[in-house]
Amino acid sequence: MNENKPGASQNLTCVFCRKNDDCPNKYGEKKTNEKWNLTVHYYCLLMSSGIWQRGKEEEGVYGFLIEDIRKEVNRASKLKCCICKKTGASIGCVAPRCKRSYHFPCGLQRECIFQFTGNFASFCWNHRPVQIITSNNYRDSLPCTICLEFIEPIPTYSILRSPCCKNAWFHRDCLQVQAINAGVFFFRCTICNNSDIFQKEMLRMGIHIPEKDASWELEENAYQDLLQRYEHCDVRRCRCKEGRDYNAPDSKWEIKRCQCCGSSGTHLACSSLRSWEQNWECLECRGILYNSEDFQKAKKHTLPNTNNVGITDCLLEESSPKLPRQSPGAQHKDLLRQGSKFRRDISTIIMELGFQIKKKTKRLWINKANIWSSALDGFRNQNFNPSYTIEIAYVNENDSFGREHPGSKQEFLSLLMQHLENSPIFEGSLSKNLSLNSQALKENLYYEAGKILAISLVHGGPSPGFFSKTLFNCLVYGPENTQPILDDVSDFDVAQMVIRVNTATTVADLNSVVNECYNYLELIGCLRLITSISDKYMLAKDILGYHVIKRVQEPFESFKQGLKTLGVLEKIQTYPEAFCSIFCHKPETLSAEILSDLFTVRTLSDPQALGFWNSYLQAVEGGKSTITMEDILIFATGCSSIPPAGFKPTPSIECLHMDFPIGNKCNNCLALPITSTYQEFQENMDFAIRNTLRIEKEESSHYIGH
Repeated sequence: MNENKPGASQNLTCVFCRKNDDCPNKYGEKKTNEKWNLTVHYYCLLMSSGIWQRGKEEEGVYGFLIEDIRKEVNRASKLKCCICKKTGASIGCVAPRCKRSYHFPCGLQRECIFQFTGNFASFCWNHRPVQIITSNNYRDSLPCTICLEFIEPIPTYSILRSPCCKNAWFHRDCLQVQAINAGVFFFRCTICNNSDIFQKEMLRMGIHIPEKDASWELEENAYQDLLQRYEHCDVRRCRCKEGRDYNAPDSKWEIKRCQCCGSSGTHLACSSLRSWEQNWECLECRGILYNSEDFQKAKKHTLPNTNNVGITDCLLEESSPKLPRQSPGAQHKDLLRQGSKFRRDISTIIMELGFQIKKKTKRLWINKANIWSSALDGFRNQNFNPSYTIEIAYVNENDSFGREHPGSKQEFLSLLMQHLENSPIFEGSLSKNLSLNSQALKENLYYEAGKILAISLVHGGPSPGFFSKTLFNCLVYGPENTQPILDDVSDFDVAQMVIRVNTATTVADLNSVVNECYNYLELIGCLRLITSISDKYMLAKDILGYHVIKRVQEPFESFKQGLKTLGVLEKIQTYPEAFCSIFCHKPETLSAEILSDLFTVRTLSDPQALGFWNSYLQAVEGGKSTITMEDILIFATGCSSIPPAGFKPTPSIECLHMDFPIGNKCNNCLALPITSTYQEFQENMDFAIRNTLRIEKEESSHYIGH
């Protein structure tokens, strides 16, 4: 398939509609196969009634074979278009007993609807789907939420309404252009950001949503400016002798960025900040915050008394008139006000969160036999700062010499996540919700769990992967906008009650269930008068809402506060689709190819040992070993899966003259033995990995039991 040469497409006509127009937004991309002297519009080809995609994408034209296209052209040549009266009408209305056929451009002109989904159905102007509005309370014109031009809020072919936001109206042409630019991953309601319901309705009404990434995501280095850290002192009088661009971490000349926009900065000393942890806003953001209605309610640090204003306090008043701000973009503050949301890759988001981590280190002494308690002690220490780089030292309380051993941070965080998943503050089997545990509430463990989860993610820990969709939606959209399902109930008796309510077939059956559970329903505030069988749906909804959400409201709020650490909750609410992939789904299954690509090979490695290594991975994947892929990764790094932000340092392998492999979890390095035969290599690998993991499991069994 050859691309059209610039300007050449104007002279080539589509074999279906006989037009030479090159308008991708209306007719789809125009393609020419020079070998067969054949030109088509993508939509003309796609919507033709008598052709199917029988080839692969790279075969023929978009997977439609040349011989099939020629047969369809021949079939269409016998059909006359009911609009322009010319032959070649390859598209027919799918309504029963409707015999109208037409060209794609003619159908657009006559306001036919073409559905770019399922069987790619086409409807003529008499049988096209319509949007039904039960009552129209709109007396005045409303703006199209894309172009902002006023339109009459009456659903027609050219005017469409959002299925999820009743006050959102669009021009069809505006929607189509938006869909082509945004693609399937970003096309959503402009008001509520819903994608599933919105896309389903738009596809029904004939909007083509291409399966591609958004046009702005395909632009090379489009977000490069966002990865740059602003390092410039903007106060009126910079006191640093080295200049405004000088930045010395962990000193009074460290540059602190505005906590709101991040596009203005100051040296700590230039704004009388005692430490990096103190909040600081630039002049513009301060004006926005202090003039807002919520300012009086918010707990902000107090401003200096005007009677005692010194030279350093005056430095906050404005930026230097001589040196203009060198912000990555003036749009940052607009984005701050608008709260714009974009679909982002999860590894990129966590990498950006990691920019908060400073070089200053904080060592945690961890007892593997009781890892949860020792971790809590470290995180609760008044000197602990979540933005410091974490170092791990393993200690043994039974060691009379008090010796400590350097540990892997990612292994430590992985063990913490395992404990968290199996802790009593969560309930459920695979997809978990918060439980109601009075002892955990008393010890503030829900807050600590949220805090630890946030710290783990930012510092390179593993994916949680055990959240239910209901718990995740509560964090993102709020409990009031979340409806739990039966699978969220882990209590057997409550689940049986809901099942009995849902399966009741008569009012008598439903009243029988209510009478049996009268005391419980009265206690939780779900007792209701049953007048018809349809009341069962509201009753079941109330029971689920209480048991899964209202019952754990206090633990949820505490957990949510902990998750705000390092700004993690805010990122989750901004990019829910990205975070859902790591909160509600387990990481992808490891394969030989993934592990082979993950480990880099150090120089001067033995070629034969490397060959044995690749063969060993294939054998493990094929089930020819008692070891699993996860065992290999744990042996080398301490983690059973690849963290969302990747490993630091990058896992590597080296070959050494020894009998058994060695895993260095601090450096993520796997040392392979150099053997004379592959059988010896596999036996030694299996033996070392199996026994090392068994010993580690026995040592930590006490911790797991608790």
